[in-house]
Amino acid sequence: MYPRFRLAHLPLALLAVSSPFLEAAEETTTEEGAAGDGSYRAEEGALELDDVLVTAERELKQAPGVSIITADDIKKRPPVNDLSDIIRKMPGVNLTGNSASGQYGNNRQIDIRGMGPENTLILIDGKPVRSRNSVRMGRSGERNTRGDTNWVPAELVERIEVLRGPAAARYGSGAMGGVVNIITKAPTEKTHGSVSTYYNSPESEYEGLSKRYNFSLTGPLVQGLSYRIHGNLNKTEADRPGLNSAYTADGGITPPAGKEGVRNRDLNGMLRWDLNSQQTIEIEGSYSRQGNIYAGDRAVSTTGSELLNQLFGRETNIMYRRAGSLTHRGNWDWGTSQLVFSYENTRNRRLNEGLAGSSEGSINAGDMSTSEYDNYALSGEVNIPFNFGFSQVATLGFEYTKEVLDDPFSMSQSATAIPGTATTGRDSEATNENIAFFVENNIHLTDRWTLTPGVRFDNHTQFGSNWSPSLNTSYQLTDAVSIKGGLSRAFKAPNLYQSNSNYIYYTMGNGCPADSPNMGGGCYVQGSDDLDAEKSWNFELGVAYAQNGWNAGVTYFRNEYEDKIVAGLTPTSITTADGQILQWENASKAVVAGWEGTLNIPLMGVDGDVLSWNTNFTYMIENKNKRTGEPLSVIPKFTINSILDWQATEALNLNLSMTLYGYQDPRNLSGTGAQESGEALKQQGGYTLWAVNGNYELTKNWSFGAGINNLLDKEIKREGNASGSGGASTYNDPGRAYYASAKFTF
Repeated sequence: MYPRFRLAHLPLALLAVSSPFLEAAEETTTEEGAAGDGSYRAEEGALELDDVLVTAERELKQAPGVSIITADDIKKRPPVNDLSDIIRKMPGVNLTGNSASGQYGNNRQIDIRGMGPENTLILIDGKPVRSRNSVRMGRSGERNTRGDTNWVPAELVERIEVLRGPAAARYGSGAMGGVVNIITKAPTEKTHGSVSTYYNSPESEYEGLSKRYNFSLTGPLVQGLSYRIHGNLNKTEADRPGLNSAYTADGGITPPAGKEGVRNRDLNGMLRWDLNSQQTIEIEGSYSRQGNIYAGDRAVSTTGSELLNQLFGRETNIMYRRAGSLTHRGNWDWGTSQLVFSYENTRNRRLNEGLAGSSEGSINAGDMSTSEYDNYALSGEVNIPFNFGFSQVATLGFEYTKEVLDDPFSMSQSATAIPGTATTGRDSEATNENIAFFVENNIHLTDRWTLTPGVRFDNHTQFGSNWSPSLNTSYQLTDAVSIKGGLSRAFKAPNLYQSNSNYIYYTMGNGCPADSPNMGGGCYVQGSDDLDAEKSWNFELGVAYAQNGWNAGVTYFRNEYEDKIVAGLTPTSITTADGQILQWENASKAVVAGWEGTLNIPLMGVDGDVLSWNTNFTYMIENKNKRTGEPLSVIPKFTINSILDWQATEALNLNLSMTLYGYQDPRNLSGTGAQESGEALKQQGGYTLWAVNGNYELTKNWSFGAGINNLLDKEIKREGNASGSGGASTYNDPGRAYYASAKFTF
C-alpha cells in the first residue's frame, strides 16, 4: 500500500554523500508497484532500499556537516521538555542567545557554528517554522522567546536532521549557520497507537519539575487513505525565586531569574492519500498552545520590582500557533517531484513590557497585548536523474514566502519630532515577500568522486536580489576514508522589526552611546528600510573514516560574516528637542571559525550494536566582531559530548553520557559601547555534566525508561540578567534530577 522508501525522502546532503550506495540500489531494483502494492521490491539476492537507508544513515549519523538524530536516540536520552536538549549534543551546536548581552539567558536557542539562533533555520517536515518572529526584537538583538524547537513533542519525532555549513545555502534566508529539520512519524499501513508519559523531578527544591502525556493513533481509513493523529500535554514548572538569590543586586528586590516554566498543548492530524504507486497527497493541520510560567526575567533591570515578584508562577505570555499544509509527492519514470503549500499563524499574547530605557523588557502593567504573525510558503522541486557524460541528479526548485506581522504595542513608543514619523498612532503592520529559484546538480564524476554545484537566486520586496552560489564535493580516497569540502555564500534578510521605521526604541539618556552622550532629549533607535541583507562566505573541509562500525572524522569550518544588523551607536540626525536619532544598521565584518570532530568506537558486537562508545567535539577558534573584537554570542570555547551505549540484553539498554563545556567569555563592551569592568568581565568556567539512562522493553506492548540527569549535581547559577552584572554567567544549568517514562503501544 505504501512505498517503503523513496529517494525524495532523503535529505539533500545524504543524497550527495551516499550516492554510491544509492546507485547500487537503483541498479538492482525493479519498477515500483511490481507487487501491486506500491512498494519497492528488489530482485532476488539484491540489496533492498530499506537496507540502503540503514547503511547510509550509519555513514551519515555524524558525517562532516551532517548529523542525524533518530527516534531511538531520543528514546535513549529523552529531552526534559524541548528537543533542543538533544539537538545541542551534536557537533557544532550550542545553546545561546542572539548576542553576547546575556539577556534572557535561560531562553537560549539552537546556535549552529556560532552564527546565532536567528541564523539557524528550523523546519518541520521540510516546512519553515518562524513563530519566534512574532516576538519583539530588543535593542540588543534578543527576543524573549523559547524559539521554535518545542512545537513537536519528542514522541512524534522520526528523526532530526542537522545540516551545518555550505550545504545549507540552498535553504535561503536564515540558514547561514545551518538547518534543523524535524521529521515526524508518517501514517502507517496498519492501525497502531501509543500512550506515553514522562516525569522529571529535580533534586533541588528550587528547580521546576516536568511531566508530559502523549497519545498517537495511526492507520488506514480505506484503501489508499490513511491518517495520523497525535496529542500532547506538557508542563514544566518555573524555577523558584530563591534559586539565584545569592546574586541579588545590591538594593534589589528580585534575584536573577531562573528558567521559566512552560505549558504545552499540542494537537496534530494528517491525512495521506496514495492516489497510486507514483503519487501521494498529504493534508496536515496542527494547533499548539505554549504558555510560559513566569520566573522573574527582564531584559535590563537588575533590581526587579514588587510587581515582578507578584507575577511568579503566572502565565505572562502565551503563544498560539496554527499551521496547515498541503503536499503532493510524485515518483515518476523521469525522477521525483514535490509541491508544498504551508501556512503558519502565530498569536503572541503577553503582558505589556517596557519598550525603552531601564524598563525595557520588564512587565509594567496588568494589560495584555497581542502581536500576530502570518507566514505563507509555496515551494516545489523536481529531482531528475540523467546520464550526460557522468551519472547526475539535477534538482530544480522554487520557493515563495510572505510574512505579515501586526504588533500594535511594539509600535506604541512615543516619538517626539522624528522627521517623517508620527508621534503616536503609527501603522503596526509590516509585510515582506520573497521569491527564490534554485538549481543543484549532483554529479558522480567517478565511483568515488561526487561534485555538487548549486546556486539560489532570491528577490526580496524590500531588499532586492541576492545570489547564493555553493559548491560541495566529496571524494572517497579508499573504501574507508573520504574527504568532503564545501564553499557557499549565504544571506539573511532583515526582520520585520529591524526594517520597520515605525518601530522605535527610546532611552532618556543613560542608554545613549558612550561616544554620543545625551544632549538633553535622549536617544531614539529607529527601524530602517535602507538595510542590506546579512551575508557570509562559509567554508568547510573535513576528512572521515568509516569501516566495521568505526567512524571518525574532523572538519574545519570558517564563516566570514559581514553586514550583521545591529542597533547603531552613531547618530544619524537630531530632533528639534535635542534628541539623537540612531537606526538599525549594518555593522562591520565578523569571523567564526572552529573544528568539529567525531569518534565512534564499536567495542562489542557487530558494528558495535552491543557496546559502543561515541564522542563528538566542537572547538571554537574565533567568534568575534573584527572591528571591536567582541564575541558574537556567549558560547563555550569547546564542547565534548560522549556516550557509552550498552545493549545489555535484547530488551535492556543502558547508557552513560557526559558533556564537557569549556570556559565562556563575556563581552568587553556594554550595549552603549562603553568599556565593561569588574564583575561584567567575569568568565564562566568550564564544567562537566554526567547522565545515566536505561530503557527496558517489558513486552512488545510495554516499555519503560528511567535515568539521572546531572549525576554529580553540578549546578551552574545565573549571576545576572545581563552580562554587565554577571559576566558570562547568564544562565542556569539545573542540578541532579531523576526521570521515569512509560509507553504502551498497540
